[in-house]
Amino acid sequence: MTEEEKKTAAEQKQREMEEMMRQAQESYRQEYASIPYDGPVYGCRREELMLPMQDGVRLYTEIFKPEGLAQFPVLIQRSCYPNQQPLYEINGVELTRRGYGYVVQTCRGTGKSEGHWEPNVNERPDGRDTLQWLNDQPWAESIGYFGASYLALTGWAIADIVPPKVKGMMLTVYGTDRFKSAYEKGLFRHDVLTGWAMQNAGHPVTADYLESCRFRPHDKVDEALWGGTLDWYQDWIHATRRTDAYWQQGWWKLLADVPGNTKVPVYIIDAWYDHHFGSAINTYASLAPETKEHSWLDIGCWNHMSQPCIAWGEQHNLENGDIHRMLEWFDLLLKQKKQPEKRVRTYVMREDRWKTLEAWPAPVSRTEKLYLGETTLNAEPAEGNRTFVYDPETPVPSHGAESVLTTIAEAGSLLQPEPDYRPDVVSFVSAPLEKALPICGQIKVHLNVSTDVDDTAFTAKLMEVFPDGRAYNIRGGITTIAADLPEGQTYTPGQTAKVCVEMWDMNWTVQPGSCLRLDVSSSDFPQYAVHSNYAGVWSEQGKTRIAHQKILLGEGSFVELPLHEN
Repeated sequence: MTEEEKKTAAEQKQREMEEMMRQAQESYRQEYASIPYDGPVYGCRREELMLPMQDGVRLYTEIFKPEGLAQFPVLIQRSCYPNQQPLYEINGVELTRRGYGYVVQTCRGTGKSEGHWEPNVNERPDGRDTLQWLNDQPWAESIGYFGASYLALTGWAIADIVPPKVKGMMLTVYGTDRFKSAYEKGLFRHDVLTGWAMQNAGHPVTADYLESCRFRPHDKVDEALWGGTLDWYQDWIHATRRTDAYWQQGWWKLLADVPGNTKVPVYIIDAWYDHHFGSAINTYASLAPETKEHSWLDIGCWNHMSQPCIAWGEQHNLENGDIHRMLEWFDLLLKQKKQPEKRVRTYVMREDRWKTLEAWPAPVSRTEKLYLGETTLNAEPAEGNRTFVYDPETPVPSHGAESVLTTIAEAGSLLQPEPDYRPDVVSFVSAPLEKALPICGQIKVHLNVSTDVDDTAFTAKLMEVFPDGRAYNIRGGITTIAADLPEGQTYTPGQTAKVCVEMWDMNWTVQPGSCLRLDVSSSDFPQYAVHSNYAGVWSEQGKTRIAHQKILLGEGSFVELPLHEN
């Protein structure tokens, strides 16, 4: 890409960001306006403060107070995105109107705040100091913490050490299991973390995104294309296993342990096609039992930006905004001063309704197995095999994905190509269903495979094929031979290996008359790093080679579906 092309692309990106902000502001205003409020209406008094932390660094802090009140409940969030200031202004005006105070602080090294920007690691001490300051203010009657994405991370960073006035949190589209947000079976989630690193490097990065993702060896990309080494990115791309020291000590281990030590109620909100969904579900599962009894979980159907992301029909009951949830939660906690009772709600795909469940994961009433046939999915095993050639230089593009952010238009349940649409994609289709199939939980695809290289990847994507032939993805995932081997073992080319694609949870009712279709391949880019077909750490591979893949049919190759039947 020439310098002129880079400049044009950057200008286009800026225009897109400005339009997204305009739309977000309009959405905020409309949602606030749609929520009934019949209480006293207050004006807004705004203050600015450079709040000193314990090490002397001062952080830019805005305070919005309802006029005429000496004491009031306060909602607070901490953000590394100063460009979202227009949204914070709307929050300030609308929340004070309803009798809340509102505090928003810019993270260290961003916006007007002093200090050096390094993602994540300063949020615990800075958040602790800020909340202690707020706890000491006589005008703060009680405190609630809220935020989405990185603004939820700043909440989780201190959820287990909050001062007494903090009564609860609402944390959206984020989770404390950072490894789950970074890796799946040894393959890096490029579209989440490579894209985020380029946008938050601390200096302008103008390199082409897809070129950056495909750069080999990838651990040289920051110096070669981004203008300097990013030590924290280097940590991410080398720690490929959950058992690696990077994830088992220090900041990320501390964060993973926070839910189990959190005492205040937490409202966790995530969505089927948010890239942090897997981490968020693990976080909910990690809550201390006594805390979970007073916490809420909502799982909706939208992407990371709370945008609708299905292509197969209208959604009339989506409820894809956080503001009405925020007011419901904090009105209960801070104004009515009540302890919430445990609540779990999920949006049921293909039913356009919300369902209240006794727990998540929901109890599995039975498990259904569909075995891979030559081109079919069947109730009984079949003999034979399917083969294809995988070339890492021509990866399958991500389309209809769970774990994308930079190419967020590909997130969601989208119209899929025809079966076997590429030579390196093999499809298996069931007969039409006679009755509804209520999938609820984690779908798994078990495969007996072999290849002629010492390691490789296999992907699986399950979809519903409507009676008119259109197919839409339900869930997908990826695995590698190495990741599914017992620890300490290596793969010998030509051997049969058992692999399992473990997909993220889903609540999807496949409709009568529809078919199920499974596509198996070896790449899903840029949702995941492209496997080089060499064993070892993905980011250290400098070259690729072609692999000849074989799926062995029979009892070892099947789709496992958890069902929740009323």
